[in-house]
Amino acid sequence: MKNLVTGGCGFIGSNLIDRLIKNGEFVVCIDDFTSGKSDNIQRFLNNKNFKFINHDVIKPLKLKLKIDRIWHLACPASPIHYQKDPIRTSKINFQGTLNILEFAKKNNSKLLFASSSEVYGNPEIHPQDEKYLGSVNHIGIRGCYDEGKRMAESLCFDFKRIYGLETKVVRIFNTYGPKMSFNDGRVISNFICQALQKEPFTIFGKGNQSRSFCYIEDLIDGLINFMNSDAIGPINIGNTEEITIKDLAYLISVKVDSEFRYKEISLPKDDPIKRRPNIEKAIQLINWEPNYSLSRGLDLTIDHFKKILKSQ
Repeated sequence: MKNLVTGGCGFIGSNLIDRLIKNGEFVVCIDDFTSGKSDNIQRFLNNKNFKFINHDVIKPLKLKLKIDRIWHLACPASPIHYQKDPIRTSKINFQGTLNILEFAKKNNSKLLFASSSEVYGNPEIHPQDEKYLGSVNHIGIRGCYDEGKRMAESLCFDFKRIYGLETKVVRIFNTYGPKMSFNDGRVISNFICQALQKEPFTIFGKGNQSRSFCYIEDLIDGLINFMNSDAIGPINIGNTEEITIKDLAYLISVKVDSEFRYKEISLPKDDPIKRRPNIEKAIQLINWEPNYSLSRGLDLTIDHFKKILKSQ
């Protein structure tokens, strides 16, 4: 099986490639290092089943190799990255997805598009199921990503309706684990780094906003189950274990034996108050639900960050 992974040098993409390579599959990784890191694919470079291409998805993809499956993950996922150049983020979501869909149509490839729980915006229902149409501020600072993902979903379903292309849409909720970057703006990596370096936690607002966090190995299981299924989606993939941001900081401080000190800063505009997936469709249609508790996943992630700090 020949796979194409866009954004393969990123957190999720590199973990997916790791699993595909271990399963004996061939992988073409494309990335332009907008937010991905070359370190994430170093161990694959001499593998006969791996090929890397430095490519910007905003430009049309020309690849002579026949591709069976496309995992379209390319897009900065952290606010500090996607808000750095919001116009480019919009281009990645629309033009980038259009280019990959055109490539998939030409090659008759099956395509899985990595959408996001951000399509639900600041939700008015809780937990969020796939029928909920969302509450997104499309002209706000997060619109380039939130509305961009919504437009990309629309493109995927239009290609399915018009051309019969086999497309799938997964809505990924907050994910964490090894290969997260230190300064990627994600709350778990930020908190772990602050705790390990004995710094006060940076908490937006009062920290009463809640999230649910899915460990990366669980997410990869879900993506593969979805790709191998007859389901089309959209399907939520995430953990239903919900926690407030302040409680998350306290839990991490306990795990690293660090004093629980924090400073409050202004809550970002349009930051969702609650975020938790309804995963009934994932359970029923792709036989998936998470296996890692937040506590177990944090232990593994903290160990990973400790090793990184020691090597520096």
